[in-house]
Amino acid sequence: MSTLMIQGTTSDAGKSTLVTGICRFLLRRGYRVAPFKPQNMALNSAVTVDGGEIGRAQAVQALACGLAPTRDMNPVLLKPNSETGSQVIVQGKALTDMEAKTYHAYKPIVKKAVMESYHRLAGLYDHIIVEGAGSPAEINLREGDIANMGFAEEIDCPVLLVADIERGGVFAHLAGTTMILAPSEQNRIKGFIINRFRGDPSILDPALVWLADYAKKPVLGVLPYLTGFHLEAEDAIDGRQSRKDSETLKVVAPVTPRISNHTDFDPLRLHPQVEVTFVRAGQTPPMADLIILAGSKSVRTDLRFLEDENWPERLQRHLRYGGRLLGICGGYQMLGRIIDDPDGLESTPGTSKGLGYLDVETVLAPEKQLLNIQARLTFGQASVSGYEIHAGVTTGPGLSRPFLYKTGGEPDGAVSSDGQVAGTYLHGIFESPQGSKAILQWAGLKQARSLDYHAIREKAIDRLADVIESCLDTELLLSLLK
Repeated sequence: MSTLMIQGTTSDAGKSTLVTGICRFLLRRGYRVAPFKPQNMALNSAVTVDGGEIGRAQAVQALACGLAPTRDMNPVLLKPNSETGSQVIVQGKALTDMEAKTYHAYKPIVKKAVMESYHRLAGLYDHIIVEGAGSPAEINLREGDIANMGFAEEIDCPVLLVADIERGGVFAHLAGTTMILAPSEQNRIKGFIINRFRGDPSILDPALVWLADYAKKPVLGVLPYLTGFHLEAEDAIDGRQSRKDSETLKVVAPVTPRISNHTDFDPLRLHPQVEVTFVRAGQTPPMADLIILAGSKSVRTDLRFLEDENWPERLQRHLRYGGRLLGICGGYQMLGRIIDDPDGLESTPGTSKGLGYLDVETVLAPEKQLLNIQARLTFGQASVSGYEIHAGVTTGPGLSRPFLYKTGGEPDGAVSSDGQVAGTYLHGIFESPQGSKAILQWAGLKQARSLDYHAIREKAIDRLADVIESCLDTELLLSLLK
């Protein structure tokens, strides 16, 4: 077994996509390879085959390796639920909420879990490709670090440093990051990769020679900016749209402060018949056929945000003109009559009045539901698959009109008596071609076409591997894994 770690000069430098591409590149070469991220902070997550919760990016990286994701691939996941605190998830299970300073002191304890998970993976695969978090040059976070150089030093693995040229100052990022690291950490960096370059890369040649001479480290290559490329975002909302037909279904989604698992919208953004508009604080939403309330890490907080932004009145007007309204997970809970958080799991203890469109109420409970689901919609009888990640228990008369039935006959979600409003706990419902088609038809797109989202994702992963093959020094890359 050998390990290589990818670190970045900044957040969103391209670490996740680079690890994904390298994983598929190695799989093509016949290696057994697995991804690993010691610590992740993200609100987009996935349910693993062994019933845990990990960052969404690591689940995609597992697919690039031809594997089902497991909790060991991301042993520590932090899900922010306030400006200063996060839910701490260790080896797939939520432990507690912590303020940043408290967690900093807690890192020696979670380090044990990180190393346990890493060594379990190391015993199963030829190569482990590790993704760092943020930047190794964040001085205030270096003590007790388990996410970047602290982990690399612990297991004694080589590091490649990637920087995003789109941000500007790419050579200062690479040289400066290296310069302020400890000597042993500087020696651990075995090369640089420049990401997202537009145009003819040969114009960078003089600067690449300078960087290699200055830092005494090779540049493995320059990766191009990939137009029309899609892969699930680790955290940031991707508002890009694919090319649309002349007749489209208009979808609007409010962006709440603690919005989570907004990757639910990715298949819609890519659909040629659907136009998605994300509406942020202070913005006026356009007319819509369908409004979707997304998941939330702090449902009552996000519900207050919607109220402050005048969304209840907007939703009433939308429904009055015949529009459809769908809530997913936290959004589903908001559509009910009551949201009760007696133990203060997401914020201060208390009860909030919901939007009242579905005759259900929700009590937040400590035990989080983590399930991969196969199901069938109650309208169109279309099959869907997805996953549940929620702490709520929802009850009420509205459940007599469920949104879907899981395999085995268990109902989920609710549909209003007039058929205009629906809610479900199932994330990923638009990834299933037939399920997505049926929901779009319910929303008003009569001639809806199906979209194979999984095929689009596979094509994107293969495209990344092709870029690795053509743009990087793969012999040097492979030599680091010996």
